[in-house]
Amino acid sequence: MSIHRRSLLTGLIAIPALGATGALIGASPAAAAPAAIDRTAFKLRRRAGSYATAIAGLDAALANVSVQHVLDDGNRTATRITASEGAGLVTNFAAGFHFESGDDNTAEWIPQGITTSSDALDAGVYEDRKAVLVSWYSTGVDGQKGVRVSFVNRTDPLAPVYRHVLLVEPYTSGGVHSYRPVVIHAGGIAWYGHHLYVVDTSKGLRVFDLNHLWQVSSTNSAVCGRQSDGSYQAFGYKYVLPQSLAYDQVGSGDLRFSFLSLDRTTAPDSFLVGEYGNPGTGTRLVRWGVDYTDRELVHDSGSTTDATASWAYRVDVTSMQGALSLNGKYFLSTSDGDSNDGDLGTWTPGGSVVMHYDTLPVGTEDFTYRSNTDELWTVSEYAGRRMAISVKAGAF
Repeated sequence: MSIHRRSLLTGLIAIPALGATGALIGASPAAAAPAAIDRTAFKLRRRAGSYATAIAGLDAALANVSVQHVLDDGNRTATRITASEGAGLVTNFAAGFHFESGDDNTAEWIPQGITTSSDALDAGVYEDRKAVLVSWYSTGVDGQKGVRVSFVNRTDPLAPVYRHVLLVEPYTSGGVHSYRPVVIHAGGIAWYGHHLYVVDTSKGLRVFDLNHLWQVSSTNSAVCGRQSDGSYQAFGYKYVLPQSLAYDQVGSGDLRFSFLSLDRTTAPDSFLVGEYGNPGTGTRLVRWGVDYTDRELVHDSGSTTDATASWAYRVDVTSMQGALSLNGKYFLSTSDGDSNDGDLGTWTPGGSVVMHYDTLPVGTEDFTYRSNTDELWTVSEYAGRRMAISVKAGAF
């Protein structure tokens, strides 16, 4: 049972004002007022390496399927969260779903990042499907398996279905093309065109190419990659998604890449990256522009590899798990352990962060936004209460 600090605080301190949302509003859990910092300290460098060679070889060896094909091949059933149930889980509920019980309770995988087809394309539909993607990292309790992504088909929001896809890093060794699991935390993801961007905590961003979704053998749940019998396995998963490039951190800023979101209200479109910290002293938000023509980062003038951040702020928010910006307004998700509801912070540069306590689910993580429905989506990580759920952004 989650504990609502709203009731606890009432008996301990003077009751802060209630906002229009009915949420408790108070000062930010920050060490200092947010402040702009030197954006040039945050630089990423594009690296493609030999991925293209390995991908070409694997394209020839494996069946290449579409995103629509994977979404239509769901083998798990999600359960829609009704309006009455949602009202008890978050403030200003919009939509959501629960994962199957096996995924809800597993100790082997923990969900972290979330993105939707509204990030992929502004119309909100990709290959005629409405979808939610959720990243899960392997805890290693049954062997280290890297990262899987749930491809959730919400074309019919009343009957969502999904299938997990394993993220892999392709490589070539001795002339043989294969792939290995991607062992990272995957705390945030953003789908942009045919690219899926995934944060790599200390290194930067990894990019996976949805034009190369491969169907592989699912007969052996213990191995991954090309086997001695010529088969390609993926820990029992039917589909794999390969990394095609990376953006490595080369600046002096030493940013912790904890979460990621897309902002279509900037010119150009941009990615917002933030870092988790507890206590939150020094936590930062950093923005990079993205080019819609090639779906890659905007490179510095005269460079074909380097991308310097366009904006950076120190926000000092404790336990920040996700951040998203819309028309200059920032939404921050913060967690408070496995017994307390999550909190939503709102902030406009030049002002202070305002906290709307107990408005998000227990274990809230990454953020993503569906513009055509004004839905601010998050995913919750704790076993037994895992869900993807959204609130009305305009209500905060």
